[in-house]
Amino acid sequence: MPYPQEIGEKLWNRRKLLQLGLGGVATAGIAGGYQWFRQRSSGQPVRVPLVPTDTPAYGNGINPLKMVRDFDYGKVKQENGRTIREFQIIASTTTLQLNSAVSYITWNYNGRVPGPTLRAREGDRVRVSFLNQGGHAHTMHFHGIHPTAVDGVRPVSNGKAFIYEFDAVPYGVHLYHCHIAPVTRHISKGLHGMFIVDPKEGRSPADEIVLVMDAYDTNDDNRNELYAFNGLPNYYKRYPIPIYQNQLVRLYLLNVVEFDAALTFHTHANFFRVYPTGMTLKPSYETDVITMGTAERHILEFAYPYPGKYMFHPHQDAIAEAGCMGLFDVIPQNS
Repeated sequence: MPYPQEIGEKLWNRRKLLQLGLGGVATAGIAGGYQWFRQRSSGQPVRVPLVPTDTPAYGNGINPLKMVRDFDYGKVKQENGRTIREFQIIASTTTLQLNSAVSYITWNYNGRVPGPTLRAREGDRVRVSFLNQGGHAHTMHFHGIHPTAVDGVRPVSNGKAFIYEFDAVPYGVHLYHCHIAPVTRHISKGLHGMFIVDPKEGRSPADEIVLVMDAYDTNDDNRNELYAFNGLPNYYKRYPIPIYQNQLVRLYLLNVVEFDAALTFHTHANFFRVYPTGMTLKPSYETDVITMGTAERHILEFAYPYPGKYMFHPHQDAIAEAGCMGLFDVIPQNS
């Protein structure tokens, strides 16, 4: 059964695929959009606030408030009785305006940092058509289980394309990133994204959001000067993420910060249940602060009983003050 949010949109035409030698691969798509009300098994609606349309993108062409609930389910088709999810990813070089004073040349997937949040169901066949237009050799290395031929360590030269195809296993919260040496540089320049594999039986309905912890070495000294959630420093501090009071929130959290051994994540005035690496159906423990090394990721679930604005940030204050700070705007239940 397809996800309710699945929407297909062609990115490449057949002529382009033939030019790349990929004419046998059907065109894929970026899927997005929002499911504002989804029913719980109890019949109670899952309320997801409408994202304001006037929040600025600072000329970047991406809006982190929309990104927080944007999942790419690919273009879905059936082959020999199996569900195939086709994705198209383009590596490129883009200047990202980090704040009013700092612009930064990123290497990225599909023109955004982090890259699209790719999503499949356990057992689906994933087919990723990767085109490198980034000016350097790049790859896509997926965390998960797959054959060595699609492990993403073989360089894809600028102007070339490659197809990564594998089964979506195991279920959990994973990631993908470039694996060209120096890997630290390629990841920290922006070549990373989240890859979610849902369990076959699914999870209980919730307001689902994504936060990727990023950082920027703006002067090439192998130290980070700016930090961010979903690409832009302090964005959610200025434009809080709206959620509803007493609504279950499922947060997919990923740390891809290089040059720092570990980051913490803390929510104010609340506790969250932790599903390590998203590979459990029951929470392992409950806390209000978690420590994550580079490439570590988890599912956190929580609900806010009181309305108002509440901070979330790493509990290393210097990192929070350097841009890794945000707010949840908890909207009263009767709004």
